[in-house]
Amino acid sequence: MSQSLTQTRYTISEVEARTGLTQHTLRWYERIGLMPHVDRSHSGQRRFTDKDLGWLAFVGKLRATGMSVADMVRYAELVREGEHTVDERRALLEHTRREVRARLAELTDALGVLDCKIEMYAMNKTNTMYTATGKAQS
Repeated sequence: MSQSLTQTRYTISEVEARTGLTQHTLRWYERIGLMPHVDRSHSGQRRFTDKDLGWLAFVGKLRATGMSVADMVRYAELVREGEHTVDERRALLEHTRREVRARLAELTDALGVLDCKIEMYAMNKTNTMYTATGKAQS
């Protein structure tokens, strides 16, 4: 028996439960070209494979980076085009990595400001909780 016949297949409901993506989103991904061709059963129902689930996990990571849908679709097109697109795929991912690093730096700076403010308020509260007589202030 060939591997394709023994491969685990998942319904769209099962993929929804496993990934947290709605059925609407899964259909949309397929419609816009973000999902590779999804096999269908003899009755026309989508049947996803473990490879499809892996791809969806990767797309989730791309979404988390803030990559645009257009760039994700472009990346998917490049993957489908084959090995000769490796340099272009790498360049797209490197561009996204630079953007993520820049956002991380901004967030790290913002976190530092928050930490300082929180520490200032904590110190201020500690310093003003009691008067010189030992009575609590409001």
